[in-house]
Amino acid sequence: MRYIEPHAHMVSRVTDDYVAMVTAGCAAVCEPAFWAGFDRSSAQGFFDYFSQLTEHEPKRAAKFGLPHFTWLCINPKEAEDVALADDVIALIPQFLTKANVLGIGEIGLNKNTRNELAVLEKHIALAVEHDQLILVHTPHLEDKLKGTRLIVDLLKGHSGVKPGRVIIDHVEEHTVEIVLNAGFWAGVTLYPESKCTPARAIDIFENFGRENIWLNCACDWGVSDPLAVPKTALEMRKRGHSAETIDALIYQNPLRFLSQCAKFKL
Repeated sequence: MRYIEPHAHMVSRVTDDYVAMVTAGCAAVCEPAFWAGFDRSSAQGFFDYFSQLTEHEPKRAAKFGLPHFTWLCINPKEAEDVALADDVIALIPQFLTKANVLGIGEIGLNKNTRNELAVLEKHIALAVEHDQLILVHTPHLEDKLKGTRLIVDLLKGHSGVKPGRVIIDHVEEHTVEIVLNAGFWAGVTLYPESKCTPARAIDIFENFGRENIWLNCACDWGVSDPLAVPKTALEMRKRGHSAETIDALIYQNPLRFLSQCAKFKL
């Protein structure tokens, strides 16, 4: 089995996770910028984090034969402080030329506030200005539907956004159609507490098709599983899906989206 892990926060994981992922057939891992488990107090903290994602973590992954790519942003959980967000966004362009940077992400919404929307709009403008791919985080649980609609409307309202270069992540049964119908890619996240189980994820692609959908684990500091994608592939086998269908969903689809960035080479 081969697969690409398109969304995993590896700075929060131990080296044994890299070994397990490579053993399971992982061909590449992509790490969006995210929350540190606490709110950072200054832009300097983000500068150090971006350095970790672009310089240090790729070297750690390389020790285990795994190509490491990343995305950069100030995440939605820390976007309420607009002044801090402005300072962080100003740092990002100097990192966009790094060899493993795929684009801007994971931007989006957490509690659907005005400040979060303002910072999201700034990130989108930055991505368009620098012709970057975009990875979007949608809120959890009861705020997801409202947040997804706000995100889609904001993206559609920006004339420079190319929907085929945007992945909207953490979709669920009630939001996936909104995302796909608008021409964006949809990410289904396999996370045991606040997102999808393997069974629900398989139901989604069976009901809505496999085009422009990828699976990811989004493993981080919480209860999460870096092997969620290959484990879901095994569940797909049990349901009778062919090796071709599984490969298309967990390898070919992320490869097709990510290869829009010339830096993504396996």
